[in-house]
Amino acid sequence: MRLWDDELEAARDTLAAESKEFIAAFPDPVVAEGTPPLERARILREAEAAWVLRSDKAVDRTIAGPAGPLRLREFRPQRAEGAMLHIHGGGWTTGTPEMTDLLNEALCDQLNVAIVSVDYRLSPEHPYPAGPDDCEAAALWLVEHAEDEYGTDRLLIGGESAGAHLSAVTLLRLRDRHQAASRFVGANMVFGAYDLSGTPSAMGVGIDPEQDILQLDFMSFAMDHFVGDMTTDERRQPDFSPMYADLHGMPPALFMVGTADHLLDDTLFFSARWAAAGNETELLVYPGVPHGGIGVPTVLNHWWPRLVAFLGARLDPAGAQSSS
Repeated sequence: MRLWDDELEAARDTLAAESKEFIAAFPDPVVAEGTPPLERARILREAEAAWVLRSDKAVDRTIAGPAGPLRLREFRPQRAEGAMLHIHGGGWTTGTPEMTDLLNEALCDQLNVAIVSVDYRLSPEHPYPAGPDDCEAAALWLVEHAEDEYGTDRLLIGGESAGAHLSAVTLLRLRDRHQAASRFVGANMVFGAYDLSGTPSAMGVGIDPEQDILQLDFMSFAMDHFVGDMTTDERRQPDFSPMYADLHGMPPALFMVGTADHLLDDTLFFSARWAAAGNETELLVYPGVPHGGIGVPTVLNHWWPRLVAFLGARLDPAGAQSSS
């Protein structure tokens, strides 16, 4: 069984060259050994902020959150066909909604979908359950207010890396705590982490560290400060590691990952469990591509139309019904 199509197989050399350029251009701030966690997080956040491109079409708004006002970064079309909760990446430690402004603007324009990206609390300052609690609150707000705010009840959710992890955790909380997961008609799960106890590739098995922007040292730092002092078994609780959840009743999902990504196995294993639980599942795998691979031009050109088609079908009640 091959995990990618003929177009990607023929583009292997191009993918390899573009991936190398992507890794070389990715900011890699120097953090001295022994730097305190809060200082390390500050250095990483400052380096990240320097390359973020912001959209002038986004508007910030606040809703009530578990610890006070919670910022949502909103893209609103003239007439919404759906509404999407976006959750940014950054290893639960860095990142802001602005990270994916241009992607969210493009989705808003192409699909006429309202998008709210949640500015959830980050570790080390705010470890678990702060981030998941904020994402749950944002999802519940969308469930309760999408029709009044945007004139639609077609809801989507999705994110990248830690954002994909938090999307899965949020859907499980909606199902188990609020009986509301069924309100979401589709999920976009981009190179996520789903097992915080560590899959083989997440521990470096079969992955060349020189071919990935995600490194074991950062992964250990990010996970340790997100979940705190826990044993491996404790990290397998579904609210940390959705890989170990009962996944019935989840919406259709599109998964994406590259084979050079340390989170390769997370996506391969989790998408298989998603499908085995009876949920509609699509999987896109990109040979030789690192973490963050939507920044590789050939990947973006292949992934984007498939993402638009997948989400567009979910937003069309007739199309979604005929494909289920």
